[in-house]
Amino acid sequence: MSSGVRSHTVPAADRVAMSLPRLQEMKENGEPIVMVTAYDYPSATVAEAAGVDLVLVGDSAANVVLGYDRTDLVSMEEMIVLGKAVRRGLRTPLMIGDMPMGSYEASDELAVTMAQRMIKETGCQAVKLEAGGVSVQRARAIVQAGIPVMGHLGLTPQTATALGGYKAQGKSARAAIQMHEDAMALERAGCFAVVFEAVPAEIAATIAERLEIVTIGIGAGAATSGQVLVFHDLLGITTGHMAKFVKQYADVHATMVDAVGRYSDEVRGGSFPGPEHVYAIDDEELADFRRHVDDRALASAKAWEWEPLT
Repeated sequence: MSSGVRSHTVPAADRVAMSLPRLQEMKENGEPIVMVTAYDYPSATVAEAAGVDLVLVGDSAANVVLGYDRTDLVSMEEMIVLGKAVRRGLRTPLMIGDMPMGSYEASDELAVTMAQRMIKETGCQAVKLEAGGVSVQRARAIVQAGIPVMGHLGLTPQTATALGGYKAQGKSARAAIQMHEDAMALERAGCFAVVFEAVPAEIAATIAERLEIVTIGIGAGAATSGQVLVFHDLLGITTGHMAKFVKQYADVHATMVDAVGRYSDEVRGGSFPGPEHVYAIDDEELADFRRHVDDRALASAKAWEWEPLT
């Protein structure tokens, strides 16, 4: 009997491993690019089965997985653990590792070393850096070391405090001009793609039109080459305030709470586990076991009864 839920999984035989040349081809052909975040094996297997193009092991894990209240608190060690888990669940999407705050800003040498560590230890195929400015120089150094880099402009959560909080960026002509210059600089540095987050749609469209590389939007309108959303946001696992650009495609949190609540009720009410959830044993084997236990208990009782007093 049909559940009424439409399947969006892509048959394994139809999946082709994503590559940077294929990604650029999609951009040039106007084929929309689908990107999601993933932070563990289960979310990676969902992304794989759904047939997305790009998977970002985002530092948003700080909030949605690790319980921090800011993304800048997540460490490289934590990102590597999450990245390893994601890698085990992916075959075809291109996997990108977010470089956490503090892992690349200080010097080109640090940036290259940490990017190499991210690639070698997680198996991701590219890394992502936030912001322009000095990040452009770091991106260039990482690219020259042979590692593909994705840039990130607009609202950059690692430095949201300096930007005045979690709000749209590029809303003045001056800020938009700077974003355009940063985007062009990231392209010249060799980045294969740039994410625009929380940027007025007209600004993102104007900049994207002038870039030859892939552009990914999150709260930046529909004119970018593709879109990205946080896994937990789009599934409704995250609760509380949501950014304007989030569209919730399910209410998984409510489903999980309901399921765990029903389980709790059945355990407390004595209806779980039922006969169908238990394992059986042959009657003769059970009788032998009980006989052995009874004999041991009887022997122990006699030994205690005759134990001399000291």
